[in-house]
Amino acid sequence: MSEILKTEAIVLGKMDFSDTSIITNLFTRDFGKFSLILKGGRNPKNRIGPLIDIPNYLNIVFCKKENRELQLLSNADSINHFPGIKNDYDKIIYAFAVVEIIKKIIPDNELHNKLFNGVVRILTLLNSADEAAEILFSRFFLFFLEEIGFQVQLNECSVCGKNLLSNQLLGFNFNSGIICGDCKIDYQNSYQIDAELFNYLQCLKFSKKTESLKIDTAKKAIAFMEKYLKFHIPDFQGIQSIKSNLRGI
Repeated sequence: MSEILKTEAIVLGKMDFSDTSIITNLFTRDFGKFSLILKGGRNPKNRIGPLIDIPNYLNIVFCKKENRELQLLSNADSINHFPGIKNDYDKIIYAFAVVEIIKKIIPDNELHNKLFNGVVRILTLLNSADEAAEILFSRFFLFFLEEIGFQVQLNECSVCGKNLLSNQLLGFNFNSGIICGDCKIDYQNSYQIDAELFNYLQCLKFSKKTESLKIDTAKKAIAFMEKYLKFHIPDFQGIQSIKSNLRGI
């Protein structure tokens, strides 16, 4: 027995299959992350095939049949193909970074409605906002970490409880959180966080304005969060899409 289902989807990837078909990996609003096959998708006359492109935002219809390993994509329409992203190199690589962490970290068939909304929002902002791609992605990355259960503790020193932490050199323990300058002496292996990076992370966490901050500070924040995620998920090898953009940070 077959069931016809509809949902919104972000295209995470695609690959050729057989002579004319496409297998696409999607992140959806109602069913999480999974793959579908579009039969005849590489045929020049196929209307849907050109829509299957990273990171397009689509309305899709698919046919679900029990005991079938790969379900069939039967229809799709574009909601947004993000032309503003595809015409800008920095926006492209950070859009691909969004796609990459969803593909690598989020398990298949696990519902994440709030995260799906966040992905749509970051892609929409990358497409049309004037704010730098690095700042937009760093804001999304912190949101992503919190959504998957890895809160970045910045409120108070995780050792002594002190909460007046601005304007000093700090440490960060990936297990417990921020470490004040005084306690940092006893934690030599902690990740070093200068005042500018700490203030920027605070801006991201508490939705404050970031207009006067440097792009390099945003890159440092991304590099820090990447190391934080690698610590908690050892199989995660980093975000390859932006590796060259973060070189030297």
